[in-house]
Amino acid sequence: MAPIDPHSFTDSSHPLTTHVALSLYLDFNTSIIHGSALLSLSSAFSGDLSLDSRCISIDMVLDPQTLERLPFHVSTNPDPIRGTEIVVSLSGQSSLLLVYSTSPSASALQWLSPLQTFSKTHPYVYTQCQAIHARSIFPCQDTPAARIRYDVVMNIPTSLSAVMSARHVRRRLPVLEEAKHLEEGSLGSSLWCAEDRVVEEFVMEQLIPPYLFAFAVGALGFREVGPRTRVYAESAASEVLDAAAMEFEGTEEMIRQGEKLFGDYEWERFDLLVLPPSFPYGGMENPRMVFLTPTVIKGDATGAQVVAHELAHSWTGNLITNINNEHFWLNEGFTTYAERRIVEVVQGADRATLNIGIGWRGLNDEMERFKDNLECTKLKNKQEGVDPDDVYSQVPYEKGFQFVLRIERQVGRTVFDDFLKKYIATFKFKSIDTDTFLEFLKANIPGIEKEINLHLWTEGVGIPEDAYEPVSTIYTKIISLAEEFKQGKMPSEEEVAEWNGQEWELYLENLPKSCEPSQVMALDKRYRLAESKDYEVKVSFLQLAISSKCREYHGEVEKTLKAVGRMKYLRPLFTALAQAGGTEEKQLAKQVFAEARETYHPIAQGVVESILSKYI
Repeated sequence: MAPIDPHSFTDSSHPLTTHVALSLYLDFNTSIIHGSALLSLSSAFSGDLSLDSRCISIDMVLDPQTLERLPFHVSTNPDPIRGTEIVVSLSGQSSLLLVYSTSPSASALQWLSPLQTFSKTHPYVYTQCQAIHARSIFPCQDTPAARIRYDVVMNIPTSLSAVMSARHVRRRLPVLEEAKHLEEGSLGSSLWCAEDRVVEEFVMEQLIPPYLFAFAVGALGFREVGPRTRVYAESAASEVLDAAAMEFEGTEEMIRQGEKLFGDYEWERFDLLVLPPSFPYGGMENPRMVFLTPTVIKGDATGAQVVAHELAHSWTGNLITNINNEHFWLNEGFTTYAERRIVEVVQGADRATLNIGIGWRGLNDEMERFKDNLECTKLKNKQEGVDPDDVYSQVPYEKGFQFVLRIERQVGRTVFDDFLKKYIATFKFKSIDTDTFLEFLKANIPGIEKEINLHLWTEGVGIPEDAYEPVSTIYTKIISLAEEFKQGKMPSEEEVAEWNGQEWELYLENLPKSCEPSQVMALDKRYRLAESKDYEVKVSFLQLAISSKCREYHGEVEKTLKAVGRMKYLRPLFTALAQAGGTEEKQLAKQVFAEARETYHPIAQGVVESILSKYI
């Protein structure tokens, strides 16, 4: 066997899947999806075909042409990272039909009870498939190397509606014939066409990696914010919808600027879904339907920077994709660069520089986090036997950004912009590795390898000496004020009068990791940082409070950890509590996780469990 991805059972000698047709029955009572997946391969194949799955029960595998059963077996000992291998014996077929059911513990799915939603009356479910979780929704070759088109027939309760990372075709009544194979499997007869059920149809006509498969089902409403953009959220959350529409009203201008920089927007729609607070990421770049945490709605339009990042993925990440997670920087480094170029045009150079400064501080913090695991500080790194969720960090984003910026600084922006457009046009709808990029770079910018140490940047540990710490008046002033705090001087109200969340975030990130408790409390007494509506500010302050042994803030820490499930906030707060050294902090970490665990997405649950097992 020759794997093409350390996180997949997919064999490089096997034909890859090119299309998936899914029929899905969502059972909210059991948190199970009963489904069938028709996989079409790039060519006919004879032999054992390996597929990825996780916590999926296979009822049967059929030849779609003859409807005869195909022999298959499922590995008895699941791999703790890759999941369970399904091996189907083919005899010249170019397609196969799998009938299956998911598990209530499917790692990509979070099922929310009505009480966990805004409406308190309707349930909700959503997906998060990146990096390797699509396999818990349907059996597949779950690697970015296998780009697929797909169509979906989704059977849901009539009181709910569905959105997907795909074009919506129609909403209609169920038809009995389409459920034939499901009812032969584990779905009871007559359920598909019950009076309280409806079918939503979707189609994705462009090639995407499986991790971009996404849907959400709930009582959804929307607001129009542009010719290509709607903002969706729970219809009962009218305040969230209104606030999101205001926060993201500049989205169309960002799309236009993106097109000027990187070429045509290829995905037709750029809709936004604001998810419940348990969503584990800031945003997820699902094509046509970006998923967002409600914590990006800040009331000052700075949350639109997350939208700028997800928009930039429309070119770098979604059009051109890393071939596997060892080359994740190709997605995130380029996208962070593209995001900041969009922000620079739409919100100004100072705002983009602040963004770079926060990233620079974050990158330096990651070097400290991985000082005992330097492999994780490389752009191109080995991940055999490594769970990508455990090593998720700012390194591919910020060191990747620094590398892309280093190339731009060497050749000049005009030359680099031409190169970037050619790069995107050349590799769009393809999945590539670092070496492919470097060869393209050297071919199109001759002699670049003599000016920049490409090997050091991509395969060296740490931060190269020719990285760039940002320079601007506001950035320098904030760093200076942070230095003064170390000498006991607090910034005056006049000095911070025009600060937004990003200025405060940069300031707090540059303070010592721990300070005198009286200093921390005096800072909060003057500026009420623990009560900030901006979670970047609130969490940065609470981190400082924990490490400074300000136990007066434990109540606010607990409240915050129970209010949101975004890993950007869970990771530092749980880590600070677990590393604080005191019994009280460790006990609080265990208690809060025990009480909040079920409100977190399965991916976030796993991350917090690994933090607590490491330090407690």
